[in-house]
Amino acid sequence: MNGMNDETTPDDRGFQPVNSPYQSWDSNATNPGVETGSTPEARPEPAPAVTPEPVPERNKRTVGLGTALALMLVGSVATGGIVGVAVANTGAQSNVVSSLDQSSAPVPEASGNGVGQVAADVLPTVVSIELSTNLGSSSGSGSIISSDGMVLTNHHVVSGSEQGTLQVTLNDGQVLPADFVASDPSTDIAVIKIRDVSGLPVMGFGDSDEIYVGQEVVAVGSPLGLSSTVTSGIVSSLNRPVRASDGGGESSLIDAIQTDAAINPGNSGGPLVDMNGNLIGMNSVIASLSSGDEAGSIGLGFAIPSNFAKRVADQLISDGQAAQPLLGVQVAARTDVNGALIAGVEADGPADQAGLVEGDVVTRLNDRVIDNSDALIAAVRSQDFGETVTLEISQPDTGQTRTVEVTLTTE
Repeated sequence: MNGMNDETTPDDRGFQPVNSPYQSWDSNATNPGVETGSTPEARPEPAPAVTPEPVPERNKRTVGLGTALALMLVGSVATGGIVGVAVANTGAQSNVVSSLDQSSAPVPEASGNGVGQVAADVLPTVVSIELSTNLGSSSGSGSIISSDGMVLTNHHVVSGSEQGTLQVTLNDGQVLPADFVASDPSTDIAVIKIRDVSGLPVMGFGDSDEIYVGQEVVAVGSPLGLSSTVTSGIVSSLNRPVRASDGGGESSLIDAIQTDAAINPGNSGGPLVDMNGNLIGMNSVIASLSSGDEAGSIGLGFAIPSNFAKRVADQLISDGQAAQPLLGVQVAARTDVNGALIAGVEADGPADQAGLVEGDVVTRLNDRVIDNSDALIAAVRSQDFGETVTLEISQPDTGQTRTVEVTLTTE
């Protein structure tokens, strides 16, 4: 059901992408012209010697509260560009990194359980992706999801491919042409296909609903153009609503897995896997203390959960586009409201049928606390089509609260 808008304008609690202003955004919108609050003020330059103020308790679940943090999509400039923050096509290069031989590393010998075994299992299913246009070249990573060459990656890695050429490098060093299949900018998920191949090793999918904080994970990709790079860490948080905009004005919102495994520009689209070598997330975004070309990993990386990525990828392959479960509401970006403020309700939509009205504030979805509009959108998207969810609603004018059940859209 594509006529229902769950939309918001980013507020000043979210990361601001490097070299990219905040952008208005709506999910599957056909009528985006909803007033969603005032434009956030520009973030001031941080003073080098000043310690950031403590984060208020109620906001600790939100992303980007540090005064000096910046959010960036982790597409990388090909041949070792240091940042390429939002998307590629920046043309920046690192003389040090670009002078290195970028041929694929050999698959390591497995030596018992652990990261070495995971690397041996996973590396053959991961590719480096290069997009070349008349504006320059950019690179990212991807996971092979079918033996005939379908590759799961980020939208921002392959955005602009209609004006350029795509090629992938397999772990054994083969460089092969690839074609764009489809992508969904609002969720930053894309699929490309390697031409004329068969019998490729395939990435296995894990169940991202079963992962837990503290679980060991491994990230694989091509940071800074260095293919077949493996890093390890843990799942450091779950259900992080993370919004990022690229230089072209497109904005994505993901309900992210947070990890401290080192993720850098070029890791975009690559897998985050469990210790069985199964994909549980797709690396997409990093936070950085820098807002310029020095930006890199500080142990705050964000990945799209595998269950969600697979659902969208299946839609992209079969239909050429993707849709998400919706409440049929519009939400406002408000920093003075602890929850998601309903700015509009679509007639006869799921929320309308459940009795939600303009001015209601959603503070919980099932067992999940909702502390802002992005959190509500991300939480709804993570549900299944047609699923019935329980919302906790407050009415600021009266101070009353109530609980309602809402059945999300079925298609």
